[in-house]
Amino acid sequence: MVTLAVLLESMGIPIPAETCIITASLYCLKTHHLAIQGVALVAIAGAVIGDNFGYMIGRHFGLPLLEKHGARIGLTSERLILGRYLFSHHGSAIVFLGRFVSLLRVCVALLAGACNMRWRRFMLFNTLGGTCWAGGYAVGTYLLGRKISQLSGPTGMAIGIVTIIGLFFSGLFLRKNEQRLTQLALKEDAALSARPGV
Repeated sequence: MVTLAVLLESMGIPIPAETCIITASLYCLKTHHLAIQGVALVAIAGAVIGDNFGYMIGRHFGLPLLEKHGARIGLTSERLILGRYLFSHHGSAIVFLGRFVSLLRVCVALLAGACNMRWRRFMLFNTLGGTCWAGGYAVGTYLLGRKISQLSGPTGMAIGIVTIIGLFFSGLFLRKNEQRLTQLALKEDAALSARPGV
C-alpha cells in the first residue's frame, strides 16, 4: 500500500502519500509486525518509480497537451519555452526540492518530462530527492515515535509558512524577471533550433 500510494502521487495523482508513510512507520513502532527498513525501502521505490512514470507521461503527452491547451491556464508558447529553459538550467534543484513541497511533488515529474529535462539528470536528482523525502519521513517518524503528534502541528505550520513565503518570493522573482528570462530562453531556443540535427 505504501509503494502504491507514493507511486501514484509521484505520477501526478494527488494522494496523501506522506500520511501513508507516517502511518506505516507508526504501525512498525507500535506492533513490530513490519520492519522500518522495509517501509523506508518500499516508500523510496514508490517515489522513484512513480516519478519515472510521471516523467515518461510528461515526455510523451505533456508538451503536445500544454501547447494545445496551455494558453487557457496562462501557459503561452513563450512560457513553455521559459519552462524548458528553467528545467534545462535549474532542473536538478527543481526536481530535488520539489519532492518536499506537496503541490510540486504531484506535478514536478510531469513538468520535467514535458520540458524535456535530460532523463539521466532527472533520474539522479529524483532518486536523491525520493530517498531523502520518503526515507526521511519513514525513519524520522519511527525515531520520533509518539512525539510526532506533538511536533507535527507546530512543525507542519512552520513548514507550511516557509513554503508559502518561498513560493511567494519565487513568484515575485519570476514575475519581475519573466521578461528577461524569457528573452534568454528564446535566444537559447533559437540557437538550438539553428543547429542541424537538434
